[in-house]
Amino acid sequence: MKSRSGAKSILPAIDDARVTGAQGAVQDPMLGEILRRTKGLSAESIQRALDYQREQGVRFGEAVVRLRLATSDDVVWALSQQFHYAYAGNASSELNDELVVAHKPFDDSVEIFRDLRTQLLLNGFGSADDRAAMAVVSANRGDGKTFIAANLAVAFGQLPGRTVVVDADLRSPRLHQIFDSSGSTGLTTVLSGRTDASVIRSVKEFPNLFLLPAGPTPPNPSELFLKPAFSLLLNELTNKFDYVIVDTPAAEHGSDARVIASRCGASLAISRKNHSKLPELQKLVTQMSKSQVKISGVVMNEF
Repeated sequence: MKSRSGAKSILPAIDDARVTGAQGAVQDPMLGEILRRTKGLSAESIQRALDYQREQGVRFGEAVVRLRLATSDDVVWALSQQFHYAYAGNASSELNDELVVAHKPFDDSVEIFRDLRTQLLLNGFGSADDRAAMAVVSANRGDGKTFIAANLAVAFGQLPGRTVVVDADLRSPRLHQIFDSSGSTGLTTVLSGRTDASVIRSVKEFPNLFLLPAGPTPPNPSELFLKPAFSLLLNELTNKFDYVIVDTPAAEHGSDARVIASRCGASLAISRKNHSKLPELQKLVTQMSKSQVKISGVVMNEF
């Protein structure tokens, strides 16, 4: 396989039809119609809810719940169908609780991830003119960097197009656990030239989201990122996917995060309220700037 640049691919073949996530034109059915088809609401029940909505000045979904015609979970699920929002729902308890964007896509506390997604898009992330991967970095362990990377990936996975999240934290990889995937192969096997057809895996419930786990932990992670193969891999991923998000080790582990970010071209720095050490965060941002890495922003994690 060859990438768009014409270079020989270092990744196994990926089923383009499965990865594209292309969708035809779909009409948005009304919320009441979705509940009628999927939850068995009668025309009379829908009319009751409409009347209550007008009388009380509330949203239709709230009216349905107040009248006990459906549960809150039913309404949230129906909203996800109306707006073509990939959503885990209660039935998908296999998804890790850390994936708050998957479990509670319309919760006010999750709005930060949609807002962050919007800011990154407005800042050029994923644009065809300047396609680059984005490294998610932090100064200290426990800042919530992997949590942010995983939920941001889900947020982008709810958009049209293709998103891949790469676990480049070879010190303490967790993305395969969060996304309930095997960690037997992954980034390290790709960089060592031992790949198989399933190294990039689709994520349950999210047809546009894919995961490249870390793979077996190597004894020399820093050296792997300095090899040309890592840059070639990132180039190929940015050609195959619309959005590439890369989790990294905390900077306190050494130079891994800076090297990864320099190969990605852009970075998002994560700090945590009442946890992060400001001087170390400032040092990390300064080092990134000196390495000519585009700083897409600094996020304060309050989860």
